[in-house]
Amino acid sequence: VQLVESGGGLVQPGGSLRLSCAASGFTFSSYAMSWYRQAPGKERELVATIISAGGSTNYADSVKGRFSMSRDNAKSTVYLQMNRLKAEDTAVYYCKAYRRIISVSEYWGQGTQVTVSS
Repeated sequence: VQLVESGGGLVQPGGSLRLSCAASGFTFSSYAMSWYRQAPGKERELVATIISAGGSTNYADSVKGRFSMSRDNAKSTVYLQMNRLKAEDTAVYYCKAYRRIISVSEYWGQGTQVTVSS
């Protein structure tokens, strides 16, 4: 099982980035996917979630209207489009796969750094 995030980097305030998370080794289409982030000295927080079939998403209040999550089940990949970035969006961003069928299956990626700074 692998989740590999990419697309992070350094961006100026007000800029945009698109994160990707490529999955392998499990039935991607049957898993809900989420993006989390963790800033230095802070707890990991949920940013966005998309259900297995796609279409239905939920966002943290702090990113609503600025971030958009999507998935391509044919490519086993989820995306996080981040617009109007702020300094407080600086964090390591992780993707997570989650499924609960009798028992819970959960997988995490290694994270990608996003730094918003002028």
